[in-house]
Amino acid sequence: MTTKAINSTTKSASAPKADTRARTRQAESSPPSAQPGSTFASAPAAIDAERARLIQADSGAQAWRQWGPYLSDRQWGTVREDYSPSGDCWSSFPHDHARSRAYRWGEDGLLGICDDDGRLNLAVALWNGNDPILKERLFGLTGPEGNHGEDVKEHYFHLDATPTGSYLKALYKYPQRSFPYARLVDENRRRSREEPEFELVDTGAFDDSRYFDVPVEYAKAAPEDILVRITISNRGPSPAVIHALPTLWFRNTWSWGDAVASKPELALQSTSCIVARDPKLGVYHLSIDAPRSAEGLSNSAAPAEVLFTENETNAMRLWNIPSATPFVKDAFHERVIQGRTDAVNPEKRGTKAAAWHTLTIGAKSSTTLRLRLTRCDAPSRQPFGEAFDAVFQQRIAEADAFYAASFAPDLGEEECRIARQSAAGLLWSKQFYHYDVAPWLDGDPGQIRPPEARKLGRNNEWRHLNNRDIISMPDKWEYPWYAAWDLAFQMLPMAQLDPQFAKDQLVLMLREWYMHPSGQIPAYEFAFGDVNPPVHAWACWRVYKMTGARGHRDRQFLARCFQKLVINFTWWVNRKDPSGKNLFAGGFLGLDNIGVFDRSKPLPTGGHLEQADGTAWMAFYCGTMLSMALELAAGENGHIDAAYEDMATKFFEHFIAITDSINTLGGSGLWDEADGFYYDRIRLPEMGEETLPLRVRSLVGMVPLLAVEVLDNDLIDRLPDFKRRLNWFLNHRRDLPWFQTCACAHAAHRTDSNPGSEPPAQHRLLAIPTRERLIRVVERLMDESEFLSPFGVRSISKFHAENPYVFRLADQEHRVDYTPGESTSSLFGGNSNWRGPIWFPLNFLLVEALERYHHFYGDDLRVEFPRGTGRTCSLAQAAAEIRVRLCKLFMPDASGQRPCHGEDRRFADDPHWQQLVYFYEHFHADSGRGLGASHQTGWTSLVNLMLGR
Repeated sequence: MTTKAINSTTKSASAPKADTRARTRQAESSPPSAQPGSTFASAPAAIDAERARLIQADSGAQAWRQWGPYLSDRQWGTVREDYSPSGDCWSSFPHDHARSRAYRWGEDGLLGICDDDGRLNLAVALWNGNDPILKERLFGLTGPEGNHGEDVKEHYFHLDATPTGSYLKALYKYPQRSFPYARLVDENRRRSREEPEFELVDTGAFDDSRYFDVPVEYAKAAPEDILVRITISNRGPSPAVIHALPTLWFRNTWSWGDAVASKPELALQSTSCIVARDPKLGVYHLSIDAPRSAEGLSNSAAPAEVLFTENETNAMRLWNIPSATPFVKDAFHERVIQGRTDAVNPEKRGTKAAAWHTLTIGAKSSTTLRLRLTRCDAPSRQPFGEAFDAVFQQRIAEADAFYAASFAPDLGEEECRIARQSAAGLLWSKQFYHYDVAPWLDGDPGQIRPPEARKLGRNNEWRHLNNRDIISMPDKWEYPWYAAWDLAFQMLPMAQLDPQFAKDQLVLMLREWYMHPSGQIPAYEFAFGDVNPPVHAWACWRVYKMTGARGHRDRQFLARCFQKLVINFTWWVNRKDPSGKNLFAGGFLGLDNIGVFDRSKPLPTGGHLEQADGTAWMAFYCGTMLSMALELAAGENGHIDAAYEDMATKFFEHFIAITDSINTLGGSGLWDEADGFYYDRIRLPEMGEETLPLRVRSLVGMVPLLAVEVLDNDLIDRLPDFKRRLNWFLNHRRDLPWFQTCACAHAAHRTDSNPGSEPPAQHRLLAIPTRERLIRVVERLMDESEFLSPFGVRSISKFHAENPYVFRLADQEHRVDYTPGESTSSLFGGNSNWRGPIWFPLNFLLVEALERYHHFYGDDLRVEFPRGTGRTCSLAQAAAEIRVRLCKLFMPDASGQRPCHGEDRRFADDPHWQQLVYFYEHFHADSGRGLGASHQTGWTSLVNLMLGR
């Protein structure tokens, strides 16, 4: 479709919203560029239809992002909905309340969509005739219920998506037997941490293929004209009845004492049309078609009965007090399952409505439901004509063209499938996220006031924080809230798909109503004040380079990020360097239980840690800020910006200070010469200046490899003040022997084309390890008996399987051993184990670091691999080896099984499962089986930057 054709289909669309904090794209963002920006491929010769829509959305010409998959998978059990005295969010708003209790801060639903302010929501509800409740949302275990923490207990897959939501497809697998809610809770609660989780398939719910496949598809004919297709396929051997209720409802914005909130309304326009009126959104119509069989003929089922109720709490059911209205949130459950006709509004109006279809579907057969949600003054007379299916066909073809231009042309069929589903999961994980901390702490007018202790509890120091945006989530069920360091990783694969959205998300985390006045970036809703690794600058720098060709990049974006990141960097220096000696103690730093102690709490020994990872992360931060400052200092058209040149000098000198401390302070810093590794060291009160190394071989000791920057001499030559300062260090700081043998002393490397010559200096290296130390650490990294697993880099060395590290304190023993699967301890909830499994984010950073080292050293620097064979490889080959092993997690093996799916043979043998892929949070280091959150395309979608290289 050409741009002209797109414009012709959207004449009836509304003008962009006047809200100055437009939720899907911040009004303050830098001007968009038509440059598509892709890591996989250069810009396509012609702009495809989806990229044309992105350009229209970025410019404000058409609101293509106004509607999208922004509906959360889980709103219950979140901090936002917790008003309990104890702060126990899991218990204060459990799954059992979700069908009956109106949410304050958002909504959830099954494979649904909503507008970018979360006001009007559309999703599907199902009932198989056997379940005790209507299936309106995904079910899973709370943190205390699971033997390995919280976990969704459903099977659903994100199959396709475009950045503007012009086409979306997701699949839910619904058992025909009664859903085993109680059994899943009871069995997992009974099991110990040494036992595996009890999963839905273990209950026999899918035996004999007695289940329904329910793919839900959305296609936009225009920004506010959304076509919906729900296909229900009976995979079982016998006919089966299913009740399908496509549901339209308004988020409850009127019950919280907001005097300006006018209540919206849904009403029956005709037997096949619901009208939705909202003061902000305007008027929409939801048209409902008759069910159709696979042959396209009208199904014999009766026409849908349209039900209405209010999105209001059923206080009588929950607390045995009168409800505010006779028609409440769980009315459809009461009507469909309990047969209560008085539960729904006979006047056919309310704030929640559903088209109730009762369908009998034959064995191996399918039925399709079609709907159309359109903003207009009157419903279309022919919403389901031939053009309906034609729109779907066209949008699917356009999605194919978009991804063909985004992926490397040499990707194989399986690699394309992995990349496309990974991208779909990333795009489906965008969510309307609303959490205004001040009223959450104080309570709403007209509501019961929260306990006074709340004002001293969780997030009480973040009263300025006001989240009301479309934000990329790690996983919309297990983590239906943003995590700052997750989001930084998420934005790299997002930049391949939607460059402007990626930039806007990174800027958003730095805005005044997000970043703390102290300079801290909010971590996540359980504790905004927690400390995650400082990777935001790196993400900004990478996205900047990814989203434009050299000379055509968004310098305003980079400058805006740099200014705020300086404030954040200063917060780190002031808060996380307790001795003032450039050895940092940042806390758990996102690596949860990787250490001997809970690093987010005071040590049981007293004293404090000098962290190898915390210190190295700050050197990494310095190096990134240096590269950003040099880029901005070089200016445009050869005009040097001296202010940024000063900042480049500042970060260069700070990098030297940090890396000198980690290598030499007290003799050898955090480096252990005997083991050839970097360790945390503990400084105990009674030890004076002495420190004790904690000899755990883990990713903590690999983070120092990440702090590496290769500087171009051509760039340095254009910045005379910076060059003068750099040369001064080389000539006058002879007291820094580490600096003289590492940072900047290596001025050149041989080129592959002329290995016998020494070319003029082309690059300068800033890095933590010297060449010799680098070789020692990388050889341990590439040792299959230590860090290198068949599926990537382990988070703790396999050495500790036979040699656990034990720290004895009085009569207590603190132990760290190699645990390749689920955590066997309760530290950090037990479902986030960094004592062995494969985690994508640090694997990705290690691959990038090895490539940078190779860019400087070339093929001259080689490490032994495989260990003990005498054979060697370059660092580029080492990076490629890790990359291939990571991709292997998702590729079918010789038996057709993808390692990420463990031993579940459905994914290898059943044609209705075998092309489906899950993207887990982390992976078993020995088998590759997926662990943790099953839809963590947040950072596991980094695989898309690994494929096809």
